[in-house]
Amino acid sequence: MASSVYHYGLGRRKSATARVRVTNGKGVFTVNGTALTAYVADSKYLLYKLTRPFAVLELDATKYDISAVVSGGGHDGQIEAIRLGIAKALAVMNEDYKGTLRRAELLGRDSREKERKKFGLKGARKQRQFTKR
Repeated sequence: MASSVYHYGLGRRKSATARVRVTNGKGVFTVNGTALTAYVADSKYLLYKLTRPFAVLELDATKYDISAVVSGGGHDGQIEAIRLGIAKALAVMNEDYKGTLRRAELLGRDSREKERKKFGLKGARKQRQFTKR
């Protein structure tokens, strides 16, 4: 990274955790050391999801370098974790952005996670079929 001053945001979704650093730069976006386009395989939907915090704030995403280290979860969960991390980092960068991001529902964590399997059951809630006789 060219600049040592960065703003940090931690994002989580399901079992995915993303540590995001936002710095002033030329629009370089890396996820786990690889370029963003390679990571999302040029999916317009995933790119839209990731750039949503910038679109809501009407900022030019090409003026910021973003570095994300993400682990766990699936592809979509990781993308949403990175998006939350970006939104949190932008809120730390400028307190005025916080209200706009909150109204766009980008600062809240989606806490839905997979329910654990219970002892004696086939899954989290599925039971064996009841027979009366």
